[in-house]
Amino acid sequence: MYSRILVPIDGSPTAQRGFQEALSLAKRLDASLVLLHVVDAYPMMMEMATATTWERIADGLRQAGRAVLDAAHREAVEQKVACEAILEDVAAARVADVILEQARSRHCELIVMGTHGRRGIGRALLGSDAELVLRQSPMPVLLVREPVTGSSR
Repeated sequence: MYSRILVPIDGSPTAQRGFQEALSLAKRLDASLVLLHVVDAYPMMMEMATATTWERIADGLRQAGRAVLDAAHREAVEQKVACEAILEDVAAARVADVILEQARSRHCELIVMGTHGRRGIGRALLGSDAELVLRQSPMPVLLVREPVTGSSR
């Protein structure tokens, strides 16, 4: 059914749930994973930092992203799932655009990603890369929500 699955990960519990779902699918389908971490500090830091400070911040974000990718890659290999890990920097693009471009260029047939499932003002203020991917993707997208605990939703 699916032989290559793209999985955007950022180290959050929500992204980890998406990764676990993708890992489970890949094992059952004998598919490979394409793990993607997108470094996107531009909106937060560019205007506030000197060039030297900005480069240190960006290097730190890349190192953190590499650590997230390495941990997921190790787990996949331990479970005998083939995978590759990609670290991408965002210059002037949206994270969702990078996810979609990587899915296309890596010939993935499915995207699996975690989503916070925000509603209302939270979604309006923070936006949703998952929603943009879902709306624009030419291939199927599986969104995995973080379980709601302590709520009657």
